[in-house]
Amino acid sequence: MASRTSPARSTKATSRSSSSTRSPRSGKKTPARPASQGPSAGTTALHAVVHAWSGAGHVVGAAVRRVGTVRTDIAPEQRRDGGALVWFVLAVLIAAVEWWNLRGVGFAPVAVPASWMHAVVGGTFGFMALVLPIFCFCFAVRVFRHPEPTQANNRVAIALLALTVAGAGTAHVVGGAPDLGDGFEAVWRAGGFVGFLAADPLSALITQWGALVVFAVLAVLALLVMTATPVGEIGPRLRGLYRRLTGQTEPRGTDLSATEHDRSYLDPVPAGKDKRGTRSARRKQRQELDRYDGDEAFERAVVDEANRREAKGAGATAVFDVGSRSARPSRATGSTTAAASSAAAGATAAEVQDTEDIPRPDPGVRPGQKRPTRSQREAQKLREEQGIAPAADTAAASDSPALDVVAEAEQPRTHTPATPIPARSEQLKLQGDVAYSLPPVADLVQGPPAKERSEANDQVVDALTSVLQQFKVDAEVTGFSRGPTVTRYEIELGSGTKVERVTALSKNIAYAVASADVRILSPIPGKSAIGIEIPNSDRETVALGDVLRSQKARASEHPMIMGVGKDVEGGFVLANLAKMPHMLVAGATGAGKSSFVNSMIVSILMRSTPDEVRLVMVDPKRVELTAYEGVPHLITPIITNPKKAAEALQWVVREMDARYDDLSHFGYKHIDDFNKAVRNGKVQPEPGSKRTIRPYPYLLVIVDELADLMMVAPRDVEDAIVRITQLARAAGIHLVLATQRPSVDVVTGLIKANVPSRMAFATSSVTDSRVVLDQPGAEKLIGQGDALFLPMGASKPMRVQGAWVSESEIHKVVEHVKSQMTVRYRDDVVQEAPKKAIDEDIGDDLDVLLQAAELIITTQFGSTSMLQRKLRVGFAKAGRLMDLLESRGVVSASEGSKARDVLVKPDDLAATLALIRGEEPPAASSGAQPAGGSVDYGADPVEASLADVAHDYHDGSETSDDAWELTGR
Repeated sequence: MASRTSPARSTKATSRSSSSTRSPRSGKKTPARPASQGPSAGTTALHAVVHAWSGAGHVVGAAVRRVGTVRTDIAPEQRRDGGALVWFVLAVLIAAVEWWNLRGVGFAPVAVPASWMHAVVGGTFGFMALVLPIFCFCFAVRVFRHPEPTQANNRVAIALLALTVAGAGTAHVVGGAPDLGDGFEAVWRAGGFVGFLAADPLSALITQWGALVVFAVLAVLALLVMTATPVGEIGPRLRGLYRRLTGQTEPRGTDLSATEHDRSYLDPVPAGKDKRGTRSARRKQRQELDRYDGDEAFERAVVDEANRREAKGAGATAVFDVGSRSARPSRATGSTTAAASSAAAGATAAEVQDTEDIPRPDPGVRPGQKRPTRSQREAQKLREEQGIAPAADTAAASDSPALDVVAEAEQPRTHTPATPIPARSEQLKLQGDVAYSLPPVADLVQGPPAKERSEANDQVVDALTSVLQQFKVDAEVTGFSRGPTVTRYEIELGSGTKVERVTALSKNIAYAVASADVRILSPIPGKSAIGIEIPNSDRETVALGDVLRSQKARASEHPMIMGVGKDVEGGFVLANLAKMPHMLVAGATGAGKSSFVNSMIVSILMRSTPDEVRLVMVDPKRVELTAYEGVPHLITPIITNPKKAAEALQWVVREMDARYDDLSHFGYKHIDDFNKAVRNGKVQPEPGSKRTIRPYPYLLVIVDELADLMMVAPRDVEDAIVRITQLARAAGIHLVLATQRPSVDVVTGLIKANVPSRMAFATSSVTDSRVVLDQPGAEKLIGQGDALFLPMGASKPMRVQGAWVSESEIHKVVEHVKSQMTVRYRDDVVQEAPKKAIDEDIGDDLDVLLQAAELIITTQFGSTSMLQRKLRVGFAKAGRLMDLLESRGVVSASEGSKARDVLVKPDDLAATLALIRGEEPPAASSGAQPAGGSVDYGADPVEASLADVAHDYHDGSETSDDAWELTGR
């Protein structure tokens, strides 16, 4: 029953509750607070002023951020537009007073504050008041555009203050070092009170020249602090600035895959020394000159730490330890253990992290010490319960800095500095000595900062722990690593616990975390733990610009490097197409296949010149690759006709054979070695030959939809693809096949056997996943760029989130590339067939109609039954052919069962066939018909085949049961 309360009682209760309250801690009543009278008028006016100022700051900040690169990745809570607007207004006011002398103009009330401002600014900084507006304006622009790096902004502010002090002190010394006895005006005209306080004590100690040297050193240090330039990098940065100002290309570091041209023969040899130099010099010379592309024992397509371990140390990945809620370094990548070093290429690549990830110390582990295993932790706990004193290492492990690590772990990752992509160290001279520059990395926008943990991750950890406890499984969640799309949670088993106890709970885990897309890895490659991959409720976008600005992309100089995306642990993943060497990309509609193809093409355009990589694009859908039309990397217009695509693939086969002819003739096994020899002048054409030998570029063939090609010309397309994939690796020709229908009739067994690298996006069934990867897994992906990447040589695929590049970024990169150089197509790739005016009533029966006309005219006998026997067609088809020939005046009208009269003589055969094909009839033939009844029809294969047919019909050695020949006529 609902309780009723009278109005009087409710009023009394309300008054009683408002008159006194009870303290929650002591239970005593406390006097009630007086009712609020609302905000005062002054507070309201102050809030209105603050909101108006913030609104004006947002407007000005948005305008400043739109200059140059549009920055839309700054979250509203991270902006500092109000403070930046203060510096901007100060710059404008100081400039108006000090530059334009507006302090005495206007009404008296306005002139008085302007005079006060001049007195404050000029009296404080003196001559530096003229430079102060520039400093304020630059700092305001920086805070508008980059508000999130607070430490960097503080560094710039301190550097600007040091520059101001150095300038004021210098102005004081140069202005005659006035004293206070000379009057305030003299001090103001020099360096102001700041200059007086900075320079006067120094001048008294080390003379005025010494003070000037100190101020100069202070100014230089301030510039180094402002630009974050170490002392050792002053020279390289100045040289880079000079090259940038003069338009020169930046030299790249030496790479093993592209050694520089040997110029040792230009250096004079000192007398008395061996021409070969010392032992170390000879060893270095052998390493640089005698290195070939096939010298590397273990080649991997994925660019990871293991490929450049000699150049830089391995990075550590932030993996969260659930037990202490803190970050600990993961040794799965770059680990010195034997298990990690002996793992497969793909398994190692799955644990690859970028060196930008800040290694975070384990609060329970000393530097250089491994994290204790589960059994070790249980033994330690048992010793503590028995009263045994812990070891010194364990006692020192649990220290107070763990709190600082937790605070540091919760901070978001910082952006990668926008350093330019390295230029080519051996960039070739393009035809016509064209100065080609790669697109700037600023054309690709930065993505939002990656998250390392969120509240949703903690909730999932609690859910997993609850499931394990409910089913009494001796296991615990020891950590997790968050990626852009999914988070991998690590579960360690207790001694004597089977792995199947956890894998059998896949549906219960999916129920507990409220997600159907749960993927279990047992075990995680390179770790003694079970991985459970659960999609994030707050997915992150992986920008291609961040991938290409990463440490891996800057360290690798190969032009065929493409940005793949990020793996499950948040590390950038890049791959070398030259080492894959061919790739199959498959997935359902809308899974991210086209976005991956765009990222791959943009990566190639950002890192390579037309003399290094040439492209052949096949786009049967006609709308996916149209944005790249006119790019100078293309050797033929984008092919949209499937029949022409088959011709282009045949041309690629011929190009492959031509390259292999050169390789075998000059004695090289790989196109890289051949190109290196051409650049070094070791390959010369034969004496008397007019050929100019140039380095061969990489040839990348991209087929955006393989299913359309297999429907139109399956045999020709499959033969060309198989031949290319079998042989073209050493010739520098690489093939990328993309399809949204991964069935066995499209991706045949021969194609799969010769395309070792796979990229599987979300598929509709486990059957399609097995077609692409030869194993299940792709059917559990969540789409929109979520993929399984299986590079060549890997045993298990790695899960990645594909990089995203927007249409505006694509158009900006394409416009830059097209402005550098005009495209030059080759005419022999796809030959335009002459257009034939074929009548509509013939349709697809042109070939058989030409054969019928050839047969009837040469034999001078028009019979439907003869067409049935000779052409092996049915009665209806033969009757239709006879009607078509009748309408074109080849045979007469039908007269019952009697054979039709042939109205065309054998001498007019060529003209009749030309008219049927819709061509111009040839000129009158001079000369008699050749013996044997065969006619020379030029280079037309159709007419040549018809001539062979006619020759067989007139061969006297063969017997014929034709009724006309049996009559003896």
